[in-house]
Amino acid sequence: MSEHRTVPGVTKVYLRIHEDRLGVLIGEKGEVLRDLEARLGVKITVNSVDSSVVVEPASAYTPASNVIKCQEIIKAIDYCYSYERASRLYDDDSVLLVLDLKDLAGSSESHLQRVKGRIIGEEGRARKTLEEMTGAYISVCREFVAIIGDYSRAELARQAVEMLAQGRQHSTVYKFLDRAIRELKRRESVDLWRKM
Repeated sequence: MSEHRTVPGVTKVYLRIHEDRLGVLIGEKGEVLRDLEARLGVKITVNSVDSSVVVEPASAYTPASNVIKCQEIIKAIDYCYSYERASRLYDDDSVLLVLDLKDLAGSSESHLQRVKGRIIGEEGRARKTLEEMTGAYISVCREFVAIIGDYSRAELARQAVEMLAQGRQHSTVYKFLDRAIRELKRRESVDLWRKM
């Protein structure tokens, strides 16, 4: 097993998160922060006055990749994920993709709300269907849509969200996903067969 060395004080990440997400990041009695620090070997400093967060290695032996992973998990929490769902980013195969709905829908508040409504669907059904079909987690938060999943499935979820934002019918988007997921599964099984 190779050891990555970092020089203390060099690999620091500075973030700012929404103040209403600080409680989720800290967790009950600090349990989320403690878990992040223990699992990744990092030190996290939270300033509740300006909602800033600093992540740094806890020792010279903490890999820089762990600091980056911690940053991604904190970003996911900021994009309205629970810690439980954000924890999927501990998996090296998982990514966090973020779409700015203003880029897709413009800055008109009414149009933004309409697009968010299309992505979420009545009683959350559209988002739930997209999650079930892709296996990715989708969060509609403020003017962003965040997606957590393995790269291929997260990318398909991103395409589906963009299609909905562009006004495509839900049924059209589901048909697209159905075909794309079948093709992805076929490619994965061929790759698995080749490795045997």
